[in-house]
Amino acid sequence: MKLGIVGLPNVGKSTLFNAITNAGAQSANFPFCTIDPNVGVVAVPDSRLDALQEMYTDGAKVPPIVPAVIEFVDIAGLVKGASKGEGLGNKFLGNIRECDAIVHVVRCFENDDIIHVEGSIDPLRDIETIDLELIFADMEMVERRIARVTKDLKGDKSLQKELDFLKRLQELLESGKPARALDCDEDEVCMMGQMALLTSKPIIYAANLTESDFVGGEPTGNPHYKKVEALAAEQGAEVLPICAQMEADIVDMDAEEKLMFLSELGLTNSGLDRLIQKSYHLLGLISFLTAGEKEVRAWTICRGWKAPKAAGRIHTDFERGFIRAQVIAFDDLMACGSLANARSKGLVRTEGKEYAMQDGDVVEFLFNV
Repeated sequence: MKLGIVGLPNVGKSTLFNAITNAGAQSANFPFCTIDPNVGVVAVPDSRLDALQEMYTDGAKVPPIVPAVIEFVDIAGLVKGASKGEGLGNKFLGNIRECDAIVHVVRCFENDDIIHVEGSIDPLRDIETIDLELIFADMEMVERRIARVTKDLKGDKSLQKELDFLKRLQELLESGKPARALDCDEDEVCMMGQMALLTSKPIIYAANLTESDFVGGEPTGNPHYKKVEALAAEQGAEVLPICAQMEADIVDMDAEEKLMFLSELGLTNSGLDRLIQKSYHLLGLISFLTAGEKEVRAWTICRGWKAPKAAGRIHTDFERGFIRAQVIAFDDLMACGSLANARSKGLVRTEGKEYAMQDGDVVEFLFNV
């Protein structure tokens, strides 16, 4: 999964990105890696992997953990006029096209020492500024596509449906609405996916707040946050209350100290953990697990995937030669204490090609090629 972090200057975007990737650097199980200066990869926290590692540890032989990972891209250069090349706009708009979803950091805190580029705090205005730049970029792409399909239509009348779809899409964008707001049938969803439109991507609004906003848990008292929350509900987007500075401050704390600090604010986990949870929910993702003496691993798939397709995440041969899957729910395995006990109680199921994978399934795939 690849998430692009966007936002206007001085909203806390880079602070959040640095906090997230530094948190990845502190992970004992998966080393943080820098692909280039604005890309970081972090492990997806999953306590189930630790429990499975303990179960399959035999004396001094401890199986390594391989967690699922998320790639975060800090999209710099987004300012008013980015779609026309202002700032570093064109270069970084291209980076967004490669992402699965957008994390839009919105400033919801007052601080006279940090000047806002527009001179005042107004999260809805900031969201509109970024949205319009993405819409303008998409309009340009759709216009080019319409011109090409119109030309090709003379020799291929089957392209009429695509042209009709593109004109509806163009009309929507010209009205100032994102592509994801268009009501599409199954074929049109495929057409939309092939275009990699910026405004078709799912979005999480990361409302950047102050630490004091979190005392008692959810920041219901911040009026700026309430506006972002209402907009997200209207759009079917996710909203994440977060304090980028606080995330940066807790990076170097040990686990116990961090938990104590967060609990004093009424929080149970860090902003990074909550961002990952929101991302999985937004994109409809789940994880299945494989475990043994050689390694314990999490694999990310889309909710609803059948067993053969999930097996293909491990290796294409697993999908091509799929025979069956031996499956047990994580909680059932933990309750039994071992896979042998689970088998004796009949809790390990044999599933075929039509089985829809569930989050937390511990699986062994049987295949033959």
